Amino acid sequence: MHLQPRPLITRLTAVLSLLLLSACNGSNTNPNNFSGLTIKFLAGSALGDFCNQAAENFNQQQPQLDNGTAIRLTCESMGSGDIVTSLVSQAEQLKNGTLEAESAELPTLISVDGEIYQSQLIYRMNQLFPGQNYIPEIPDSPLLANSPMVFMAQEDVATGLKNTANPFKALVTAETHQDIDPASPPLAVHYVHTAPTRSNSGLQTLVAQYAAVSGKRPEDLTAEDVKNYESQVQQIQSKITRYGVSTDSLAEAMVQNGPFWASVGSVYESSVIAANANPQPNQPRYQAVYPNATFTSNMRAIIPNAPWVSEEEKAAAEKVVTYLQSPEAQQIATELGLRPGTPGVALGPKFIPEFGVDPQAKYDSYRPPQPEVVEAMLTSWQEVAKKPSQVVVVVDTSGSMQGNKLPAVQNTLQNYINSLGSKDKIALIDFNDEISQPVLVEGTDAGRNRGLEFISGLQAYGGTKLYDAALYARNWLQDNPRPDAINAVLILTDGEDSGSQINLNQLEQELQQSGFNSDQRIAFFTIGYGKEGDFDPEALKAIADLNAGYYRKGDPETIATVMDDLQVEF
Repeated sequence: MHLQPRPLITRLTAVLSLLLLSACNGSNTNPNNFSGLTIKFLAGSALGDFCNQAAENFNQQQPQLDNGTAIRLTCESMGSGDIVTSLVSQAEQLKNGTLEAESAELPTLISVDGEIYQSQLIYRMNQLFPGQNYIPEIPDSPLLANSPMVFMAQEDVATGLKNTANPFKALVTAETHQDIDPASPPLAVHYVHTAPTRSNSGLQTLVAQYAAVSGKRPEDLTAEDVKNYESQVQQIQSKITRYGVSTDSLAEAMVQNGPFWASVGSVYESSVIAANANPQPNQPRYQAVYPNATFTSNMRAIIPNAPWVSEEEKAAAEKVVTYLQSPEAQQIATELGLRPGTPGVALGPKFIPEFGVDPQAKYDSYRPPQPEVVEAMLTSWQEVAKKPSQVVVVVDTSGSMQGNKLPAVQNTLQNYINSLGSKDKIALIDFNDEISQPVLVEGTDAGRNRGLEFISGLQAYGGTKLYDAALYARNWLQDNPRPDAINAVLILTDGEDSGSQINLNQLEQELQQSGFNSDQRIAFFTIGYGKEGDFDPEALKAIADLNAGYYRKGDPETIATVMDDLQVEF
């Protein structure tokens, strides 16, 4: 049969119909065309990918309120501790009148990655607004997903941990994994978890450590117990290689850097699944070790009963939560390695031993301690238990740092210095054609004053002896080691190397001698500052990757955030 071409007018009508349909379908997803009600969901980092994927599906369904108002869901994710800090800060601004209740900054829907930080959020908001109950109680917050806290390790180490009744208590005195279980390899214990001040998994880990060494359940712990057992927790913390902001990125670093960097980590079960999901050639499998008692990491939807959430916004948020608990959305969670929050939803294909997990894992699920006890733990961690750090901060002051670059760096370094802990030390070095002598700064009034005097005197001129400055910083750490601390070099530069006596290959050869396969264990972190055409990101990445750190890009607008996250590593 021969088909006749359609008349021109028919084809034009079809094209116009498609364009109109496309525009209609995109009205809920294109922010520039949307005139309905936007629901901002501020979620913990473990729920970030789930939120983004679920939001895309939700928005494509053209959701509406009963009165016909269109709804759009947007997501922002950050560490659970950062969510609490951010929301409390916004609430303080709301209370003193510097922030309006209608501000787009305020979220309509919130989720932190576990119930301890939710309890802290309730506690701190009730301190600000007594009797108002702006944040609903935990049982009144619908469950979206969960992921138990586990130990992550390669098989030879994981087997020994599984045979140990109380791994955290064993970590108090163990120097090698053979000390934990005689059948394990004589591998030194190198341990990682995220910073409890920023990350839910880190806070849950800290609480679990206190519970393990005290023999008490978290809800039975007191502030006096924190004082009595902080020395044992400090001994566990002495094995730390690195802290971090994100649980998943810490697990990825374990895989990338191997057991001499971190032989065991406290992470979510979902992080183990992710580590095994796309293995690199010859990458060993990692296993999740489920303690006899651990936190389930319940991730709940929190709709504030607060002045910044209107009745219309609350109705819209409830529709969002209904969708997030639907089988369609819950399947997204299981594909990401999260256990579903809705009963009856299957775990999915990744919850099998091949991905290092036990779909039928049995453990005693911990409950949060009292908020006052958590505050005592965080204070103790920052002042006593946290592993100290010694970081050489290397600052490029070449001529290209003129303009707004150097002032932005100076402001950022000022914040860094002012937030130093009492046990932390940094050595400040600036370089251009010359490399300055280190200025030593401790977390004391006198030390901070030295640091502030240093940064106020920085001037931009000359060339960029980047490789020589990197080697100088490493050599200084070799000559001034701090065995009880995390030793690292942080380099901030906006240009390519010029004028160094060594090249990149020679620098790499030198750094291999002080990396995590050596006793010195010196890490390197690099920040490329400004436009990537001005500096060599591949060279900076190579320097960082070689010594178990990482490279980040910054500019005058983002450098404060980049440095704030980096400082958590130490």
